[in-house]
Amino acid sequence: MGRNTALPEGFERFRVIGSAGPDDTGCHVLHIDMDAFFAAVELRTRPELADRPVVVAGTGPRSVVLSANYPARRFGVSSAMPVAAARKLCPHAVYLPPTRGLYGEVSRGVMAIFGEYTPLVEPLSLDEAFLDVRGALRRLGATPSEIGRRIRARVEAEHGVTCSVGVAGVKFVAKLASGMAKPDGMVVVPVSETTSFLRPLPVSALWGVGPKSAEVLRGHGLRTIADIAATPLDRLRRWVGVASAEHLHALAHGRDERAVVPDTEEKSLGAERTFDTDLADRHEQERQLLHLAEKVASALRGRGLRGRTVSIKVRFSDFRTITRARTLPSATDVARTVHATAVALLTETGTPAAVRLLGVRVEGLTGSGDAEQLSLDDAFPGSRWRDAEIAADVARSKFGAAAVRPASLLERDAQ
Repeated sequence: MGRNTALPEGFERFRVIGSAGPDDTGCHVLHIDMDAFFAAVELRTRPELADRPVVVAGTGPRSVVLSANYPARRFGVSSAMPVAAARKLCPHAVYLPPTRGLYGEVSRGVMAIFGEYTPLVEPLSLDEAFLDVRGALRRLGATPSEIGRRIRARVEAEHGVTCSVGVAGVKFVAKLASGMAKPDGMVVVPVSETTSFLRPLPVSALWGVGPKSAEVLRGHGLRTIADIAATPLDRLRRWVGVASAEHLHALAHGRDERAVVPDTEEKSLGAERTFDTDLADRHEQERQLLHLAEKVASALRGRGLRGRTVSIKVRFSDFRTITRARTLPSATDVARTVHATAVALLTETGTPAAVRLLGVRVEGLTGSGDAEQLSLDDAFPGSRWRDAEIAADVARSKFGAAAVRPASLLERDAQ
C-alpha cells in the first residue's frame, strides 16, 4: 500500500500505518473512496504508464477530464476540467479515451466486496460509498480499522485498484478523513478527538459550504471551523440564516445525525450528450433524442422501474438552457414512448435552433410490477413495443451494445 501525502501539517497522528493507528472505539462509519478511479482502472492493463501523467477523457473538442492520475494532478489537472485546459497544463500527459461499461463493472465488484462486510452500504457514486460497520464488529471480531484494512487489501487484490478509507463516528468526518488519506491510505478520527481534528480546518471543509458560502463566512471573519464553533448561534443565524446556522454550528461541533442509508430510492433516470459541433438539423436532433431515449428506457428496464414524467434538457449554442416536461397517462419504460414525448417537447420549444446539448430524463419512478394502464397500442399484437425492446435488451446483454439498434440510428452510422 502506498503512502499518502494529503494530510495537513500536524495531522500525522490520525494516520493508520500497518496495524497501528489511533483508537477507533465508536468509529462505526467508514467512507471509502477509490483513488483516481477511471485512470486506475485503465492503468491495470497499461502498467508501463503508472509513473507518467495519465488523463482519461473523450476526444471531442468539448470533452472534459473524467479522471487524472496523481502524477497528472501535480500539474493541476483535475476531474471535470475541459480537456483543452488540461492539455495546456500538462501537454506531455498520456490521454486515454474512456472504456465504455468498464468502470461500472469494476464498481459493481467493489461494492459487492463492501456488501460482504455490512449490508449498510450507501453508494455516493461509482467510486465512493459510506459503510456502517457497527453490526459487523462483533460478527467479524474486528475493529473498524481492521475492517478498513481488509477491504483495502481485497479491493486491490481482486480488482487491481486502490482506495482510501476514512474512519470516524459520523459521516461528514469520515468523508473528510478519507480525503486526507489519499492516495491509498487510511485515516482514523477518534470520537474523543473529533473537535480537535475539525478546529484547524478551513470553513470550506464543512459539508455544504461551497465557494460562495465560504466567502460570506470569511467576510464575517470566520476562516476556520474553530471560528464557527466559537461564534454564538444567534449571531450566526443573523449572518447566514436559521437553517444554515444550525447546520454549520452542529457540524463545527462534530455533530452529524445522518445515518448510512443503503439502497436510496431512485427518483429519476436520465442521459444527456454534449455535441462536438452544434446540432442545427431538427431530424438529427430527433435522432439523438432517440439514442438518449433508448439508453434511458434500457436503464429503467434493467432496474425494474417505470416512470410517468418525461423531461428534456436543451442547451443552445449561446449556452441558454431550458427544460420541458410532460406527465404521461401511465408509467412507462418503453423507448418509443419516451422518444415520442421527447420529440413533442422539443417541437414545443419553437423554431428549430442549433443545440449544444440534449438530455432526456424520466421521473416519477415506480416499480415495474405496479399497475399499468392499458393503452390502445397495447391491444394490437403488432404494437408490442415493450416486448421487442426487452428482446433487444437480451440480445445486447449477450452480444454487446451494438447488437440491436433502431434502424434510424444505424442509418447515419453507416454513412
